[in-house]
Amino acid sequence: MEKSWSPAGRPIKPQPKRSWSKALVVLGLVGLAALYNDLPNLSYEGFHQQYYDHLADGAVPSCAGFPYGRFPLPDDPFRFLPCTNATLPPALDDPKPERSWARLFDPNPKHWSWGNATKEQGLLDGDPYAGRGIYLCGYLDVPLDYTNESDPRIVRLAVTKYQVSGLAQVDTGLGVRVRSFAESKSERTIVIEPGGPGGSGTSYTWRAAEAVTKRLSDGNFDVLGWDPRGVNATLPAISCFPYDADRDRWSMLTGQYREVSGSPEAQIEVADAMNNATFRACWEKHGDLPRFVSTAFVARDLEEIRKRLGEDEMTGYLVSYGTGIGQTWANMFPDSVGRVILDGTEYVRDHRLLGGFGWTALDNATDAWRDGFLGECLSAGPEFCALARPRGSEPVSLQELEIRMEKLVVSISQRPAAGYLESSGPSLITYSALVAGIYGALYNANSWPALAQMLYELEAGNSTLAAAFLDGSEWEYDPTLPSPPSPKPSTDELGALVICADSYDAPLPPDSLAWWQALWANMTTQAWISGNSRFFNVFPCQHFTTYWPQPAEVFRGDLNHTLKNPVLLIAETYDPATPLRNGRRLLNEMGKNARLIVHHGYGHSSRDKSTCTDSIAKAYILNGTVPDEQETPCFADEKPYLYGVNARGFHAESAAAQDPIWVWREHIRELALWNPGLLRKT
Repeated sequence: MEKSWSPAGRPIKPQPKRSWSKALVVLGLVGLAALYNDLPNLSYEGFHQQYYDHLADGAVPSCAGFPYGRFPLPDDPFRFLPCTNATLPPALDDPKPERSWARLFDPNPKHWSWGNATKEQGLLDGDPYAGRGIYLCGYLDVPLDYTNESDPRIVRLAVTKYQVSGLAQVDTGLGVRVRSFAESKSERTIVIEPGGPGGSGTSYTWRAAEAVTKRLSDGNFDVLGWDPRGVNATLPAISCFPYDADRDRWSMLTGQYREVSGSPEAQIEVADAMNNATFRACWEKHGDLPRFVSTAFVARDLEEIRKRLGEDEMTGYLVSYGTGIGQTWANMFPDSVGRVILDGTEYVRDHRLLGGFGWTALDNATDAWRDGFLGECLSAGPEFCALARPRGSEPVSLQELEIRMEKLVVSISQRPAAGYLESSGPSLITYSALVAGIYGALYNANSWPALAQMLYELEAGNSTLAAAFLDGSEWEYDPTLPSPPSPKPSTDELGALVICADSYDAPLPPDSLAWWQALWANMTTQAWISGNSRFFNVFPCQHFTTYWPQPAEVFRGDLNHTLKNPVLLIAETYDPATPLRNGRRLLNEMGKNARLIVHHGYGHSSRDKSTCTDSIAKAYILNGTVPDEQETPCFADEKPYLYGVNARGFHAESAAAQDPIWVWREHIRELALWNPGLLRKT
């Protein structure tokens, strides 16, 4: 990336005669004969063959050998290929990226990523993939700097789509592609984004697209996710460490929570110095790139995606920080708003304040712990929650359980518990790791039975589960895996750069670190579970303008623009990251341009299933209908610890019936999508 500025202020390496009529007639007849002989090439497949031969230098066999034809299609702005493990966007310095991309097409459908088969699907006309959706991988080039047309640099957005209609086989006898419902684009495309900043939309598509289209459209609409600029497979990707192991090395020193810092004043100096060093590394490695990762530019990328989809208005399901993208996009492009759900609502005005991304998000974590994790445990009973098992002869009360858990956590803060894993040897269960694990679990109530079992055993002196849980989520580098030929470190630093770009003009206090020290103390006092994590999200902003004095664009407009269609907000009563207060403040500002579902449940966003919430959301996505009332209450269908348990008792699919380590690992995989920052190494 070009470097336009240095901390030292110095520029750096940045109509014929009648006698010809008979001859013309003869030539015309010869041409018609040749044209007749070449008619197959004038078919769709013929043009397609010529297009593909041009891209791939004729290096790929003719279409006759491909049961589903060739990809990418000539008129496809995303250049979609059936996804395989090789379909990653071509490098930015590739002089012929489209040709390189076309060569990644694998004609063998056994290697493609298909949707799950259903009971209604089977072997139709010899096609094992008939009726199954297909995952398509592509990319879209957009300007790096939307505010400067003279800058030729681009961002190559990685895009993945789940196409519900699947693909149709080619009639190779005729040499033309059979056009049918299969392989057709759906009427609308649900664009999804999981949050972060730093969450991968392509990974979210892989994990959730089939569930999203079923939940919101009865499986009728395609689902498309993208990696926002700087994230994951999008290029350029922002990582400021050459290897994940390098980041892991410093995390134990800089990520210690306040309660276990021998001297919080000394600890904040260490963390501040490392934040400065990390941003310096970002500047050295990426130059001015962080000027172009603000939410306003991500919103412009989203609008480009809508245009390339060829849809007059966007349909979307945006979650968590994705709701910040959605609010910004909707008010920048109000005439493009179609049917957009913002679930787990943030309030982007907060993000303009110094540290606002952190200290405005502390409302619910402690209540979710007490009323949810502990209270619902006792309601479910000892059969479904280990912590409900009495230690003596009397049933467990909520007050007693709170005291026990406080005692356990305090004891870990005073002395880490020793642990051992065969895979990694000796380990420690530290306060910072334990509290981070608890906060992450509040995002996903499906993980609660596993967490309860771990805490129950840890309280009794058995650290085996705790070591397995926390060690498995503590490191990015995995020594048990072979080294990749070209190591690609995680794009963790992107999150802080976005947060700090969005709040760059919030004035820093003259007393600097003293102000941050007081903020840290206040946040951890208000919320012992989430205060440290949210503080570390924002503390790097102390140094952003040292290296990038001003982002190319930030959105500072109001959120009450008249939209083409109203948006649907979903805010949760016990969301540990995006309090209900956010949704109500946003609704108050948006007025008639929004409706709000107050989702009474646990976890982050409306993952705690509610038939009420889902029916309103589906009617909105399918038909554009919204509730008459500005605010509608909905309640979760089931309670935590009892998911999958029917009226007769235990169910094999309930979380309590599953291996706790497997449940926890699934939880960590999902958490990496919703909020990668919660996997901060401590």
